[in-house]
Amino acid sequence: MRRDEFVFTIGYQADAAIVDRAAMKKYAKLGTMELLDLGLYRAAFCSALYSENDDEMKEFLHSFAEKTGIKSDTADDLKRLFGVYPTSDVNKTLLI
Repeated sequence: MRRDEFVFTIGYQADAAIVDRAAMKKYAKLGTMELLDLGLYRAAFCSALYSENDDEMKEFLHSFAEKTGIKSDTADDLKRLFGVYPTSDVNKTLLI
């Protein structure tokens, strides 16, 4: 899965990821912190998660806590909050 597809995935059906086409088209070029600043918290979290960069995730966690008051020490806590679980079983994407 490409970054923009993962960031804007809204669900899964069988082996397909369901992707928000309008949001992806509008915001795909933005980075993690830009998405966070716009209030797109789930997309920003997915972006940080996809990057697999510990520094980026720490920056996200800190800024997210400041903006929302929801404190989390690890990405695993927020995976549950946002319902984000990366999967390797995705073979295609459906843009809606």
